Amino acid sequence: MANKDESKIVDFAAARLTGAIVTTAVLSFLIGANSAHAETLILEKDQLKFGFIKLTDMAPLAVAKELGYFEDEGLYVTLEAQANWKVLLDRVISGELDGAHMLAGQPLAATIGYGTKAHIVTPFSMDLNGNGITVSNEVWQMMKPNIPHGSDGKPIHPIKADALKPVIEQFSADGKSFNMGMVFPVSTHNYELRYWLAAAGINPGFYSPADSSGQIKADVLLSVTPPPQMPATLEAGTISGYSVGEPWNQQAVIKGIGVPVVTDYEIWKNNPEKVFGLTAAFADDNPNTTLAITKALIRAARWLDENDNANRMQAVEILSRSENVGADNAVIANSMTGTFEYEKGDKRSVPDFNVFYRYFATYPYYSDAVWYLTQMRRWGQIPEAKSDAWYDEIAKKVYRPDIYLKAARMLVDEGRIDKTDIPWDTDGYRAPTSDFIDGVTYDGRKPNSYIDGLTIGLKTQQTTSDADFVSN
Repeated sequence: MANKDESKIVDFAAARLTGAIVTTAVLSFLIGANSAHAETLILEKDQLKFGFIKLTDMAPLAVAKELGYFEDEGLYVTLEAQANWKVLLDRVISGELDGAHMLAGQPLAATIGYGTKAHIVTPFSMDLNGNGITVSNEVWQMMKPNIPHGSDGKPIHPIKADALKPVIEQFSADGKSFNMGMVFPVSTHNYELRYWLAAAGINPGFYSPADSSGQIKADVLLSVTPPPQMPATLEAGTISGYSVGEPWNQQAVIKGIGVPVVTDYEIWKNNPEKVFGLTAAFADDNPNTTLAITKALIRAARWLDENDNANRMQAVEILSRSENVGADNAVIANSMTGTFEYEKGDKRSVPDFNVFYRYFATYPYYSDAVWYLTQMRRWGQIPEAKSDAWYDEIAKKVYRPDIYLKAARMLVDEGRIDKTDIPWDTDGYRAPTSDFIDGVTYDGRKPNSYIDGLTIGLKTQQTTSDADFVSN
């Protein structure tokens, strides 16, 4: 209970801020409950609705709400599951949602006008890794003779798509198309599946301005299926495999209908995955609210990874609730607790399958944005050649480390995170890496050189109207 003098201070402050919202942090600061270094925020908007898709990597949103991190920032947040990624994006653009758990490719694609045109930004990267590629039991049995096995009789990982190539050829010889599902044309899942296939010389198909199917000259026909529907679609035989986030690969294992053959960690070690997206207009009109959102999400990500994932079982319980992901605890725990089950009974330690905070996972790196843009160009979603400077310009238009760093600095001053948790001195570009399944080196500062070094895909000056665009 504040004394009379403290009450007068609070009353005076409230009176001076007529029409504005005084955050919990402000009030606590005024009565001496917070650090003397804490910066106060006057929120432009405190009642917020965020969208998400039922995937385990929405965890920072669920945790920030459940553990009170949003409320600590004076935010009152409603989380609402969306039917699919397009609906989610459309509702953010229309203002029905204030922000959302998004595919990293969505803000970029919208901003350059691929599909729906809108300027979307992200101040926060939600996670690394978290996806897998699953095939049906029939396809797995056909693949197994092509996969090296260890002395324990188990398949040696990572399993490359070379083992799938003879299966696809057999389907073709039998007059059948080989169909696979992915969640959205600009999803990580689409690009990871394409990368895995192309690394083995399998053409996953191209897009063009006149043909948005992504199946031009394809050896494998990829199509969109919402994540929660993946297992049922596989079981029905409509597709022979899919690329999706958790828990929908592990769901196939539990149901006994399919086998995850490779994780995205094995395709590209510690690859960026989802982001928190909101319109540029919202961020511009509500700068303090955007900072408060970012602060709460950084804290949630830290909690998810702290003490060597010690909180993950509590996170599993939160995610399993019907209002969040709504899958069984056991299914979610299969991957969220540092393991991953491939063939039923073949559970292996994969401590970095889901990363939310370590390795600077929450920082919105420009080089992550550039990689997604290179894949859009590679497969024809960006139909014409672009300069290296263009890739950098778009990355900086969409990814907002300036917002992130301001939020992080406030958290450090409040004693909520360690200064060493944040990459303060980065220019936004990660060091070049060859941690890909094919060993190709990616340097975000040289996107056109990277594109030209990939074996299948459009090269710098090619378009999908060129007769020879499929190969080097």
